[in-house]
Amino acid sequence: MRVSRLTTRINESAAANRKSLIAYLVAGDPERETTIKLMHSLVASGVDVIEMGVPFSDPEAEGPVIQLAHERALQGNTSLVDTLAMVAEFRVADNTTPIILMGYLNPIEKMGYEIFARAASAAGVDGTIIVNLPPEESGGLSTALEANDIDSVYLLAPTTTDERAAFVCSRSRGFVYYVSLKGTTGSLTLDIKDVRTKLARFRNISSLPVMVGFGISNAEIATQVAEVADGVVVGSAIVKLMADHCDNPAIGIQKVSDLMSGMRTGIDSIAS
Repeated sequence: MRVSRLTTRINESAAANRKSLIAYLVAGDPERETTIKLMHSLVASGVDVIEMGVPFSDPEAEGPVIQLAHERALQGNTSLVDTLAMVAEFRVADNTTPIILMGYLNPIEKMGYEIFARAASAAGVDGTIIVNLPPEESGGLSTALEANDIDSVYLLAPTTTDERAAFVCSRSRGFVYYVSLKGTTGSLTLDIKDVRTKLARFRNISSLPVMVGFGISNAEIATQVAEVADGVVVGSAIVKLMADHCDNPAIGIQKVSDLMSGMRTGIDSIAS
């Protein structure tokens, strides 16, 4: 198995004492052309890794902001196949930025594990975060993904025990994603001290980089989280800006660019 773009980028950032900035968007929200433009803008703004949400009818881990984005994308008939096509289109101009598909198992099961893994690899996907697939039950899909050089990234939560954290980290590749809040995406209350404590526990268990998501909405919070984490994941703040400017996506993209540039500057200002 070759080292993926995702693992390579995360390792390069760690070696350079550079915290990772990861951005989430929903494929096809509000439509395909905007998604591609937004992806390139994110990279130009300093984003290291793109998480691409696969539209799904019942995204149970998402708050209202991202749920509505899934609905808009589905209204435009954006499917898993369409999402992979967007990745392939992005790859025409960018063959270095890692892309993770984040979503739910249902569309992948419908397509079939082997077919999905081959299609995702051919499109240029580097990793997956399957929210409703615990690592204990991921054998069939993980095998197919590994055979196609795609990393599986798994989730840690505030309630994760040390024993389970060790297992989750052993199955995750590239990094492990710490969901910092007991709730859905878009929650606003983030306790940095608690994040610091939890990450110290996890680092005693595994050397895998830990990225923190949920509750990161501005440059100040991103910087505070990056002081204790290996990187930050930003989702709802991006999706909301795009939703606020659905009638003029170019303005939304510029607003997102400004937000991410500010976050990049903030997290680069701290010593690793």
